[in-house]
Amino acid sequence: MRMMEEVDMANRRVLIRLDLNVPMHQGIIDSSIRIDKALPTIKLALKTASNVVIMSHLGRPKEDTFDQKYSLDPVAKYLAQKLDTNVSLCRNISDLASLHSKLILLENVRFNKGESENCEQLSKRYAAMCDIFVMDAFATAHRAQASTYGVAKYAPISCMGPLLKREVEFLNFCFSSPKKPVVAIVGGSKVSSKLGVLENLANRVDSLIVGGGIANTFLVAANKDVGKSLYEKQLVDRARAIMDKVEVILPSDVVVATEISDKSVALKKLVDDIGPDEMVLDIGISSSERVSKILEASGTIIWNGPVGVFEIEQFSEGTKSVSVAVSESDAFSIAGGGDTLAAIEKYKISKNISYISTGGGAFLKFLENGRLPAIDILNQ
Repeated sequence: MRMMEEVDMANRRVLIRLDLNVPMHQGIIDSSIRIDKALPTIKLALKTASNVVIMSHLGRPKEDTFDQKYSLDPVAKYLAQKLDTNVSLCRNISDLASLHSKLILLENVRFNKGESENCEQLSKRYAAMCDIFVMDAFATAHRAQASTYGVAKYAPISCMGPLLKREVEFLNFCFSSPKKPVVAIVGGSKVSSKLGVLENLANRVDSLIVGGGIANTFLVAANKDVGKSLYEKQLVDRARAIMDKVEVILPSDVVVATEISDKSVALKKLVDDIGPDEMVLDIGISSSERVSKILEASGTIIWNGPVGVFEIEQFSEGTKSVSVAVSESDAFSIAGGGDTLAAIEKYKISKNISYISTGGGAFLKFLENGRLPAIDILNQ
């Protein structure tokens, strides 16, 4: 696989797929972190390339329809300011030839018909724009789409950018040569959404800590009554199979309520005392202390998902405790997923996490099978 820094870009046309999917409100960028991280990649290309074209998605607009709400125009203006150079926003691919800027930003790729289906014709149009294609958007690497996969197939030269390279190196480290013991924390609402991840981790980690709604299915698999908590009856046997492979850390005490609301009365109970009308919405103090001790003694921590409904204050203590324990551990820690990032930000622990993946779905997919289509195509 070629790396961007190994490719001679002198006087070549370079097309870069980045993740510039930043949060915006009424055309104002709320957080520029993803853009700022991409600046070194853009600067590297600008040094010697004859011209540089950038493409990215933003949000989830309706395909084949322009929607100003999802326009990359604010991103183009921000890039121009940060790079102190002119950045032309190309609204239509057919207009590219008429633009003479050294740096061009294509309008939101999700406006283009055929993007999500990895349309061959669109992929070839992207590839025709360049001599060198650089894939540097880990967050979209799990999607085989025209701007991530198809273009790499047809471009004269395709290579991996530095951001993508760094992300993959950290993730590979967790699986190829991790410091023992390896502990994974997997939270979230449903086992079904992370079943592949859980089954793969069961073969790779020493302990698996489950939380959130996921823990309910495992508690039922351990013959516990979870009241009216959400759990997936059809996956109880799969949960038992995972428990047969690896040590699964289940809560012994929990925080329950009769409804999910910021007005709910939170009650602390042992798992064996959960009432028929109660829902498990957080782990309890004893469970938090046990998890903290496990994380303190770990060598590598893989963290995806909260262990409770942490958005509501009375059900947030478990996730807060786990967050602090991860940050205070001497282990190599890697964290990813939207809710996980929200917890990291809420509890202000980002500086103490070894590596934070912004990948979301790509992070989960990599944990599931260690492969992503937009990376695999770069090897062909």
